[in-house]
Amino acid sequence: MKSVYRSGFFKKSNDSGRIVLTAIMGMILGYFIGVSFPYLSFTKISLLPVIHSPFDTTMHDDHQSNPHERSFPENLGSSNTPELPQIYAATNPRGAESLPPAIVVSETDFYLRRLWGEPSKDLKKKQRYLVTFTVGWDQRNNIDAAVKKFSDDFQIVLFHYDGRTTEWDEYEWSKQAIHISVQKQTKWWYAKRFLHPDIVAAYDYIFLWDEDLGVEHFNGDNYMQLVKKYRLEISQPGLEPYEGLTWQMTKRRGDKEVHKVTDEKPGVCTDPHLPPCAAFVEIMAPVFSRDAWRCVWYMIQNDLVHGWGLDFALRRCVEPAHEKFGVVDSQWIVHQHIPSLGGQGEHENGIALREGVKVRCHKEWALFRERLENADKAYLKQNGTKL
Repeated sequence: MKSVYRSGFFKKSNDSGRIVLTAIMGMILGYFIGVSFPYLSFTKISLLPVIHSPFDTTMHDDHQSNPHERSFPENLGSSNTPELPQIYAATNPRGAESLPPAIVVSETDFYLRRLWGEPSKDLKKKQRYLVTFTVGWDQRNNIDAAVKKFSDDFQIVLFHYDGRTTEWDEYEWSKQAIHISVQKQTKWWYAKRFLHPDIVAAYDYIFLWDEDLGVEHFNGDNYMQLVKKYRLEISQPGLEPYEGLTWQMTKRRGDKEVHKVTDEKPGVCTDPHLPPCAAFVEIMAPVFSRDAWRCVWYMIQNDLVHGWGLDFALRRCVEPAHEKFGVVDSQWIVHQHIPSLGGQGEHENGIALREGVKVRCHKEWALFRERLENADKAYLKQNGTKL
């Protein structure tokens, strides 16, 4: 070996030899490390600071190197994560059949929650009733007066058809209200899209009111006491008589708390238990129980936005209707007939704004009646029953 190291090539280029030999040894060492690397236990090597589970109840602020970093479960992405169980729960809501039923939350509410603290302590009070108004900024004084007739047992929702929402911040109550803004739509359009029965399932009763109602003689809590006393599923406050009052059923009676039937003009009612002599309220200020609303929501047509004709069909949602409908006379309102929504239309074929809206209302009434009749016929035919 000594003669080898003294001879020729290595003697003349000793430095180069050392470099080559080092490289070869490095390659061999790297090979063995690479082969053995998969078998090293990660549990014995700590490359990063400990990651705490987001479900830990104790905060470790003093030990966090960066308080703004998000933390994840320790086994996130681990090869040891167990396989998901095979689940098909047919009783779950449609689309959620693959979830374990205990994790499914199919209903919700409009309760406002904090961004901090314990979720179980978010709510100091849960409102029992939901009141919605379809509003424009021009009627702010009217709505302010109306909202103040409801206690903190009532959750307020404003549907803004004119796109103006921030201006309402001048009212203290508005900061706790829910504001939904889509321009030039009606309350039935909003109701179909934002008041699904599972969305409002937390509330015992749902008010679906117009913006032009005088409420000087109305109190929300007193109204609810009478609704419960008379076991009304669908109701409305009595209307102070005015010129152009359409239906006798909704006219306020001064000698009653509540009435459920009325006398109409001769020939108007084919049956004293049928609309408009009974089982009838108008669509300007209806109040629905939770169960009644679940049925009514499904009856609202997706493309018919004015609601005309619904008032004659609402009786299908409660039984017996003539006993569970009522007009609350001792809590009454004034219909102010402010045609604000009518001015939201557009000129078409030379027809005035409000006239165009009115024409659409009548068309929708005819369409709804036709659809309902055809649906009845189709169902009876399918089940072998004649009209």
